[in-house]
This record gives sequence, structure tokens and C-alpha cells, in this order.
Amino acid sequence: MPRIPDFEGLAMFAKVAEEGSYAAASRAMGVSVPTVSRAVARLEERLGARLFNRTSRQLSLTEFGQRMVEQASALYRQAEEMESEAQALSLQPRGLVRLAVPMSFGLRWVAPLLPELLAHYPGLEIDLHLSDSTVDLVADGFDAALRIAALPDSSLVARRICSVSQYLVAAPSYLARNGQLTHPRELAGHACMSYAYRARSQVWRFIHDNGSEQDVTPRGPLRVTNADALIAPLLAGMAIAELPEFIAAEYLADGRLVHLLPEWRMTQGGLYFVTPSARTRPRKVQALAEFFVERLSNPQWQPSR
Repeated sequence: MPRIPDFEGLAMFAKVAEEGSYAAASRAMGVSVPTVSRAVARLEERLGARLFNRTSRQLSLTEFGQRMVEQASALYRQAEEMESEAQALSLQPRGLVRLAVPMSFGLRWVAPLLPELLAHYPGLEIDLHLSDSTVDLVADGFDAALRIAALPDSSLVARRICSVSQYLVAAPSYLARNGQLTHPRELAGHACMSYAYRARSQVWRFIHDNGSEQDVTPRGPLRVTNADALIAPLLAGMAIAELPEFIAAEYLADGRLVHLLPEWRMTQGGLYFVTPSARTRPRKVQALAEFFVERLSNPQWQPSR
């Protein structure tokens, strides 16, 4: 005898007994009458006894069928309840999500959203990993990441949320001592602080509004793995640095920093929600993606856009 019980046969037997006919059971289950008939016949053959007395006008349970129907009906109800619960779980996000986020961006723009996120999805648990180094989602066991880059990793599935620009900035006190810049090549004569985790290289690439380009390799007293470490030296007027707009915006708004060479664009990147695969993305991860897209598509650091 096969080890796997004939669940289909038991379910259809229970439904026929409940509905009183093969035709009514087939309509209730959305299958054909022959499908129901074959399933019940197969179950009878397997059990070695008839379940129904059949006449042209009436269908009734045999004594053996009466002994079987209660357990078969209970099994059918349990399967319905389990399926209903599974469907609810798939629709209502719940469970642990391991999310990797850049440190400065996470502290400024993701952490403040956590109360709303957790209140909106009470079944979610978030394991938030804050680091400026790029994690390997698959090898390190992450479900998703927010990444800021010029281009997403081609081996992953990336959904663009918004643009993120880089600004060349300095304090007014630095400019008062060293003068204004008119062209990126003049940076060779200035102290420049840089960020160690640039996606491609340590070269600053500038593109003018007229299409001309200029590459500069910054030289200076400080190189950091977290852009927030540049703020104090910048405000002290020690050097020039590149900052992402989501950090620079508040300092530009109150004049503590000045946007240099505004007619020259630096890296034009984006904020991406990245996952290992779109085909196997569970509801909890999809809910997280939708939440961040809704909250960060028009970010506060871009008030004029």
C-alpha cells in the first residue's frame, strides 16, 4: 500500500456525503462529476469496501461509509482551515526580515520611519543592519537591502526609489581663506576629503551643463568610511568634500555649507530596494519594498523637486 494517504479521495468522499450527490459535490468543489466519481471509486478500491449505496435515484452511505465519514469530514475541514490560515499569512506580512542599509542614510531616513513601519505591520520583525560596506545579500543571509549607487548590482533585483545626487561642498570660512572655484581642475590646489566606499573608484567625475567632462583625483588630509565623519572637519573650514544630498541638504539650507560648482554635476545615482530574487520574494519583503517606495519616492531632502 502506498505510504501517502489518498487525501483527494477522502476529501471528495466527505464532500459527496455532505452534499448528497456527486453532481452537487462537483459544483461545490469546482471539478467535473467524473473526477469526483473516479476519486471515490479509487478510495473504495484502496479501502477494500464500498462507501455509498448507489441507485438511479438515491445515494446513501453504507455502514462502512457511515463509520468513515466523520473522520473524513474532519480531515476536510482541517485542510480548509489550514489553507485559509496560510492564505491569510501570505496576505498579511509577518515574520523576520533582515535588511541592510547604509549607516548614515539609515540613521537619518530609515530609523525615523521604523515606528510607522512596525505599527503598520505588527507582524513584522526587522533585523536592521547598518553599515556603509556593501554586504553580500545571498552569502550573508539578508532578505533585502537599501542601496545608494549609480547602478544597481546586475546579479540582484533592484527597484529604483528615487534619485540621489552628490554635491561638492565647503564651509564659507574655507572659501573666505582659499577663494571660490571656477573649474573642477582647480581642485588640484585644494585640500579635499574623500569617502572610502565609493562604488567605482576614488576619482571624482564632473559633467558640465554643456556636456563637457572633467575627472579629478582628490588629495587631502582625510579619507573616511562613513560620510558623517566629514561634517565636523567641513564645518571647521578644513577642506572641500563630496557629500550625498541626503546629508548635505540641511547644511546647505542654513548656509553652514556652500554647494560648489553647481553647473558641474557629480555622480547621479539612485536609492534602490534590492533583493536576491523577485520570483521568490515573500509578502513580508514585498510589503517592505512598497513601504519604502511610498515614503521615500519624494524625499524631504529634495524639497524643490
